[in-house]
Amino acid sequence: MNPAGFLAELFAYPFMVNAFQAGTIVAVAAGAIGWFMVQRRQSFAGHTLAVIGFPGAAGATLLGLSPAVGYFVACIGGALVIAALPATGRAGGELGGASEESAAIGTVQAFALACGFLFVSLYKGFLGGLNNLLFGTITGVTTGQVALLAVAGLVSLAALASIARPLLFSSIDPAIAGSRGVPVRAVSAAFLVLLGVAAAGTSQVTGSLLVFSLLVAPAATATRLTARPVLGIALSVVIALAATWAGEAIAYFSPYPIGFWVASLAFAAFVAATAWQAAREHHGRRRARPNAGVWA
Repeated sequence: MNPAGFLAELFAYPFMVNAFQAGTIVAVAAGAIGWFMVQRRQSFAGHTLAVIGFPGAAGATLLGLSPAVGYFVACIGGALVIAALPATGRAGGELGGASEESAAIGTVQAFALACGFLFVSLYKGFLGGLNNLLFGTITGVTTGQVALLAVAGLVSLAALASIARPLLFSSIDPAIAGSRGVPVRAVSAAFLVLLGVAAAGTSQVTGSLLVFSLLVAPAATATRLTARPVLGIALSVVIALAATWAGEAIAYFSPYPIGFWVASLAFAAFVAATAWQAAREHHGRRRARPNAGVWA
């Protein structure tokens, strides 16, 4: 099949156009916000918000509302709850995996997941929808969802740009940032809300359980390739876009869910970047050895 024929077949149906439009919006927002999430070591918070989105979408469906509404309401509400938790117990002022706060959030995750399955059991004949909520679907994105994602994505990126400098400063050293007048607590709360919006949007493409494929993997890959903030954000967005577009195209011609392909491609990029980083560090150590011998 020639490239023109391939693209014509890929975009022959409106649902594929919607899927690519939604995927593009979600990839750009998740790539940029995910980069800050990795720098702030808040992957656990992102995972929590993604899981909270599942009962939100299931509950909205049970009430006859759009799952997209449930995703956004649950994720933003969850972000506000996490932001309201006391700062004591956070590792380095942030969410730490071994802190008491992390244990409390993990308990909330389990409760949220249980509520999601309760809502699913109360909604008769919901098994197909359950798979879509957990692992995503290429046919489930409507024109209305694309419009909602576009508005949420533009607002999120504009808000992220407005707090980018104090957010990066407080991510590197919150104590010094606070002493220089940066409202660390308020900036952290604002970022958690943006993270909730990104998790809600990403869940509609990859499903709740595979949100990390776009929020974490591209950002972690970019961090291994460069330490420059602007270049790292750009690389994170490009990797997220490549994984999303390729995953959607492959999912169209295969029987497997889009979430699997997007997650697999993002994971492959992460493995390749990790191998490249290891090879570069090994080469650097070999070049440094002769100099060490001269100065010894």
